[in-house]
Amino acid sequence: MIEPSMSVLEPSMSVLVVDDEPTIGDIVARYLVRAGFEAHVALDGPQAIAMSAEHSPDLVVLDIMLPGIDGLEVMRRLHEGDGPRPAVILLTAKGEESDRIVGLRRGADDYVVKPFSPGELVARVQAVLRRGAVKGEAAQPLEIGGLRIDPAARTVLLENRQEVLLTQREFDLLLFLARNPGQVFSRDQLMEHVWRFSFYSDSSTVTVHIRRLRAKIEAEPENPRFIQTVWGVGYRFRSA
Repeated sequence: MIEPSMSVLEPSMSVLVVDDEPTIGDIVARYLVRAGFEAHVALDGPQAIAMSAEHSPDLVVLDIMLPGIDGLEVMRRLHEGDGPRPAVILLTAKGEESDRIVGLRRGADDYVVKPFSPGELVARVQAVLRRGAVKGEAAQPLEIGGLRIDPAARTVLLENRQEVLLTQREFDLLLFLARNPGQVFSRDQLMEHVWRFSFYSDSSTVTVHIRRLRAKIEAEPENPRFIQTVWGVGYRFRSA
């Protein structure tokens, strides 16, 4: 473990860097420490899963090309595990656009293409964590038609008080729509507001996340009560 020297976001913010090249992991960790984070480094998939269980990082910087268990499988296990769901920034090879698309569709929060500037990566880490930090009035739970969304605890309860397990991106998407009831958003607008990728051309990942959300929160996903499609335009959240 590398101890932080100063704080930028929260004193307890920690980042797990997963890369099979020790030099990259060490350099990134040192930049993170300078920015005020606690940093840990894992060299492969199994070690990443074990260290995540031990340290519960707020964010994981995750190389897709890992020996044994690749980064996408590691991300899946982290998101489906029993503990807190960390944010994920994927490290991808230059030109491997398909990896980036698959990663975003499966719940990654951002990606950085190798070779990269460690300073830029730290800025991405700060931006992703800042988006996830909810304070003050924004942290008050929302009660909508029996659906309870708690931004501070990042939990969702159905009318029967059964908890719904969502990925970080699914939760962010649901929360954004619920905070703007009745307003219609196109897929491109949702990419910009939730994913923060106004330049990202493949907005079909929004459709995938909407379908997953409906399957988890709607009694009848084919006839949704909360997340409705406005044909030819986009989606809106119906509060009543």
